[in-house]
Amino acid sequence: MSLAHGTNDAQKTMGVIFLALVASGSVNDDDAIPFWVKASCAIAIALGTYLGGWRIIRTLGKGIVEVDTPQGVAADGASAAIILTSSHFGMALSTTHVATGSILGTGLGRKGAEVRWGVAGRMVVAWVITLPAAAAIGATTWMIGAGLNSLTNTQFVGELVVFAILVVFCLWMWRHSQKDAIDASNVTNSWDGEAVAAAEESLTADEAPMDDSAKNHQEALPQKAGA
Repeated sequence: MSLAHGTNDAQKTMGVIFLALVASGSVNDDDAIPFWVKASCAIAIALGTYLGGWRIIRTLGKGIVEVDTPQGVAADGASAAIILTSSHFGMALSTTHVATGSILGTGLGRKGAEVRWGVAGRMVVAWVITLPAAAAIGATTWMIGAGLNSLTNTQFVGELVVFAILVVFCLWMWRHSQKDAIDASNVTNSWDGEAVAAAEESLTADEAPMDDSAKNHQEALPQKAGA
């Protein structure tokens, strides 16, 4: 699955960077993709998976449907086969879409499985928003970069400012995600774990032993009632 992910998602990023190089005249359209482009895309996709992958793993593995080992193997196998086939024929697709469909299919195929359609619905809404949101952000960053280059009469100030803005925004998102961090210690917890933990804490508080003053107060109540 990791190999399939790299053969499709990283290639799309390489294509965008290579297109920008061709548009700027740095390379010809029939040149090979430079090694630094391949290396930077590979490092970026690996680093992104390391920093933000736990939350996606939890949503797909626990949020949509409870996935056990047989369902996980079936979903990974189906996703990898589809993505590798698509990459072989040069067709770009969304790894998330494929993986989500495979997990939904394996969940529906298991007797008694409960699919959380609310979570799946929110994912679909996010997919729909992605295209116009990405277009708007791309247009905004281009206008900022082009405007700054025009004002400063340079060819790099705008790009540096846009890059700095994107880095700051990425750091803000990462810091925000750490408020409810997902990592190896809790990625497989129950999806409704917070509610379960709260109920267990309440039950523990109810069953906690009383101190001496509480015991004396409780023993005094029947005596007052008898009096």
